[in-house]
Amino acid sequence: MMLLRSVVFNTAFYLGFFLIAALGTPALVSRDATFAVARFWARANLFLMKHLAGITLEVRGLEKLPQGGCLIAAKHQSALETFGIVPYVGTFAFILKRELNWLPLFGWYTMRTGMIGVNRGARSKALRDMTVQARQKIAEGVQIIIYPEGTRRPPGAEPNYKYGPVHLYSELGAVCIPVAVNTGLYWPRRSFLRYPGTAVMEFLDPIPPGLDGETFKAKLEEVIETASNRLIAEARARGEGIPQNRIKPPKA
Repeated sequence: MMLLRSVVFNTAFYLGFFLIAALGTPALVSRDATFAVARFWARANLFLMKHLAGITLEVRGLEKLPQGGCLIAAKHQSALETFGIVPYVGTFAFILKRELNWLPLFGWYTMRTGMIGVNRGARSKALRDMTVQARQKIAEGVQIIIYPEGTRRPPGAEPNYKYGPVHLYSELGAVCIPVAVNTGLYWPRRSFLRYPGTAVMEFLDPIPPGLDGETFKAKLEEVIETASNRLIAEARARGEGIPQNRIKPPKA
């Protein structure tokens, strides 16, 4: 049954993207309209996920998300949180690898909405360019979403936090909102199967500006990992999620 539901959901998920993205192309003339299409797509995905795959997304701690510009540092376990966060934040900009802007349809939307593309091969120049764009967006009240580990990590994997969030936090002088998830239990990376249950995304206590880089990095990792492990334990206690022996460890 789970295999059948996964087939049906995945088919609807990808077809839905192409349908909404194609029909929504007239909205690309307006940035606000493009954001509206993106939010509609995210909500449609959550609807399909709930009714076809049996996965409900529970969002906690929304009251901790400020109005206006801030840095949102989210644990990244799954494709689920990439769209699942969209209906709940203000005007947003993801930090993403530049190559995603070159994809047909998808890239049109990321470029029109002003997502911050990073050339990972450029290193110091990439940091400078990212900072310039991020500073301007914070001034405009945009909420910048970054994944501190840079890529998806399976539930329970050893943390691997990068320097990018630390650099942005130090340079922007903005409050940082950590986000914990257990989404990888329900939508595992590199897996076709979707496991039914209640996935959780939790906004955590804000980290105020002004900490030195090392203190911020240690605090960010501690609060995200502690909360994510708690959410994973909650799901395991309910008997939900991918079996432990099917979780694929990250490549060395």
